[in-house]
Amino acid sequence: MEINETENGEKRSLNFIEQIVENDLKEGITGGRIQTRFPPEPNGYLHIGHAKAICMDFGIAERYNGICNLRFDDTNPAKEDVEYVDSIKEDIQWLGFKWANIYYASDYFQQLYDLAIQFIKEGKAYVDEQSSEEIAKQKGTPTTPGVESPYRNRPIEENLDLFIRMNKGEFPDGSMVLRAKIDMANSNMHFRDPIMYRIITSHPHHKTGTTWKVYPMYDFAHGQSDYFEGVTHSLCTLEFVVHRPLYDYYLDQFAGADYRPKQREFNRLNLTYTVMSKRKLLQLVKEGLVSGWDDPRMPTICGLRRRGYTPESIKAFIDKIGYTKYEALNDISLLESAAREDLKPRATRVCTILDPIKLIIDNYPEGKKEILTTDNNPDNPEAGVREIPFGREIYIERGDFREEADKNFYRLSPGGREVRLKSAYIIQATGCEKDANGNITTVHATYDPNTKSGTEGGNKKVKSTINWIDVDNSKEAELRLYDRLFVCENPSAEEGDFRDLLNPNSLTVVPQARVETFVANAKPGDKFQFLKTGYFNTDKDSTPEHPIFNLTVSLKESKK
Repeated sequence: MEINETENGEKRSLNFIEQIVENDLKEGITGGRIQTRFPPEPNGYLHIGHAKAICMDFGIAERYNGICNLRFDDTNPAKEDVEYVDSIKEDIQWLGFKWANIYYASDYFQQLYDLAIQFIKEGKAYVDEQSSEEIAKQKGTPTTPGVESPYRNRPIEENLDLFIRMNKGEFPDGSMVLRAKIDMANSNMHFRDPIMYRIITSHPHHKTGTTWKVYPMYDFAHGQSDYFEGVTHSLCTLEFVVHRPLYDYYLDQFAGADYRPKQREFNRLNLTYTVMSKRKLLQLVKEGLVSGWDDPRMPTICGLRRRGYTPESIKAFIDKIGYTKYEALNDISLLESAAREDLKPRATRVCTILDPIKLIIDNYPEGKKEILTTDNNPDNPEAGVREIPFGREIYIERGDFREEADKNFYRLSPGGREVRLKSAYIIQATGCEKDANGNITTVHATYDPNTKSGTEGGNKKVKSTINWIDVDNSKEAELRLYDRLFVCENPSAEEGDFRDLLNPNSLTVVPQARVETFVANAKPGDKFQFLKTGYFNTDKDSTPEHPIFNLTVSLKESKK
């Protein structure tokens, strides 16, 4: 494997796509020019699998001083929408990439149509009136040859007339298709007279309206669009390996010898405990099984963004798993690990109480407030410190107190056990109050004024430190705790309905947590480490009156 040096002098190994590009540059195949494209179909929101392709397409262009265009493969108006176009642009920009130009496959509809006419005139294409089921049945199997269509040997003039009338809207959807006339016995099923055009009149196109009544298939539009644009390296995922000979065949019919785009393939990003199928993700959204495309449990880029993942963490994860010629199922814990590594030095540490119970320090002066200080982030000295008010009444976690406790419980319990309040004092519990049902409502304690953190007495050792928030300087908040979307590792490989595998505990809402007052005013997207809980992200629906925070990832990898 070749080694390359980055701009900052670090050594990194080249992936096999980079090696191909470097070899092409050395051999002068591209004339010293590198041009890629990212060609999503605007029929859904991008997911993390697309992020891998984005990093490859735009990354290659950046690394070799080339350009990457964004091209929307808008050849099926029945499934496409401007909403998806806008979301794709937003996601690419959020990841930190810039396209040189924006193109649409529809920009080339006239050129593609003219090329189809040329194919017909040269006897390389014909109009077939069979149903899609009949065509599929006649294609045969990889080991048995297909059966020729009864319309395969139509006269050229008749094919030309029918195709022109197809585009005038004279025939209903599904009644006719234009097929390439190649080889019904070819071992590559894609060569068995593939469909080039189909009729779609039921849905206007988001850009061209009702101008066109016939629309090109992906295999016919893809390579030609690459050629029209000047793409040097058409980078696809592995399922297109078997399509590559057809990609080259179409180009052979009209392209010159001086320039030819090169299609090369790499493995897709498959992630455990989720699905990557746009169709299945759309089902989850339409059936209300998630709150939308940007539900933080979704593998969509907008869902990951709302959950609190950063562009840096996603790109670090993709860089870690790499690019190969073999499909693999990547463990989601690697993505979570990348998020922890990225958030650890940047997220402000704050105390948050998920299940609050009031604690009154009986020997602390009534009405007194003092200002303590704490580090915003011990891993980042530049983050500075902040002031935190401390008074007689505070909130602690209900689980940090037991009225009766064994010797292995080191937190608050009556009987002389000392516990430190983080960045504050050492206290001892003296008792508790209960409601009519026997539930503890208030804990009472005393403090040692000579044990303030940061003073000489603050060095006194105790076995436990607990979090707290001053009652007068806290705010009620909603926390949304997320887990894996599915209960099994690879739901796409399981038999039956994938929706039956959804994790019923993928979302737990904590409605009455207490957060520090300044956190309640955080802007959507602000990131925090809630001590002893995890990394959180301020939700887009959060307001100062009703703060909402999404769990991005736990502090440590779960034992699961």
